[in-house]
Amino acid sequence: MNLRDYLRTSEAANFLGVSPGTVRNWDRQGKLRSRRLPHNGYRLFLRSDLEAFLREVERQGEPSDKTRRSSRRDRA
Repeated sequence: MNLRDYLRTSEAANFLGVSPGTVRNWDRQGKLRSRRLPHNGYRLFLRSDLEAFLREVERQGEPSDKTRRSSRRDRA
């Protein structure tokens, strides 16, 4: 495992243009694949997996409304 090929949750969120919570949700839902560090359980995302995910989203269009959360303003 070459750690330079991986991004932490916050870095993956910046790369994808979403919040870290969205990245964690997508991981739990199986939309993204993470690896876990054995000593602390932190998620790591392979950069090439994130690039493939972005290509797939661009090919299919925006994620469905079920995967997108409304803004705080919309929930108020």
